[in-house]
Amino acid sequence: MLLLGSHISTEGGPNRAIERAVSIGCTAMQIFVKNNMQWFARPFTQEEASAFSQHKLRSKLGVVIAHAGYLINLGVEKTQNHEKSLRSLTEELIRCDQLQIPFLILHPGSHLGAGTTSGIRCVVESLNQIHAEHPNLQVRIALETTAGQGSCLGSSFEELASILDKVSSPERLRICLDTAHVFAAGYDLSSPHGAEKVFQKFDHIVGLQQLCALHINESKASLGSRVDRHENLGQGKIGLEAFRWIMQAEELTSIPKILETPKGKDLAEDLVAMKLLRSFIPNSSLS
Repeated sequence: MLLLGSHISTEGGPNRAIERAVSIGCTAMQIFVKNNMQWFARPFTQEEASAFSQHKLRSKLGVVIAHAGYLINLGVEKTQNHEKSLRSLTEELIRCDQLQIPFLILHPGSHLGAGTTSGIRCVVESLNQIHAEHPNLQVRIALETTAGQGSCLGSSFEELASILDKVSSPERLRICLDTAHVFAAGYDLSSPHGAEKVFQKFDHIVGLQQLCALHINESKASLGSRVDRHENLGQGKIGLEAFRWIMQAEELTSIPKILETPKGKDLAEDLVAMKLLRSFIPNSSLS
């Protein structure tokens, strides 16, 4: 099964996201497990969790992943927001476990001027604390590549590798690579050769075995701009040939591919984008 889909709204409850995703032909899906711009939410009831994990259409989705809220920042310690971040992230991990979601995508955070070294140390210590306090959670945190806007951490493969190297339980972490983010961070994957070189570099520094998801996004911003702006496929600065290579690369075949590009409520843009991406896999049952 080609694991291809998009970020889907949970309006009306998480179970409704499954119905929306399947209705447009998704075989993979990403959701928020609470409002992404709020710190906390009431716990799921058992009925809500069961309505999602036991939904009659759930089996049509080969994988479901979640994305953490945007307020969470593990990169600065000894602040009120850091304590909120630890609690908020913990609650989101528990919510993922309730819904039987295996991965929670997380932006590593921002050092807010304290420096990259200090920021990475704080991220590592925060992850170690959460892992130590909740040893039995099945969900893994997947650190996402970032565009490097401002003082955001995770814009280089080396920074992500450093976090993986320093945490006490690296087996509980994975990586999500966002095409728009790495392009804005300076990794030129705008040609098939360029895309191949970027993923080879990722494999050398981080390891493809750490990759649990790809965010398939065009970039409205230029190469190396360090600006995080997503665009629909074929309308940005990366170009379609990079996405053709990604869809055809054997080493990426089993990696879930998720669209986070602009769309309306009818999800028509996602339908068009998924049809385009499937067309890049010639003579294949996966398409």
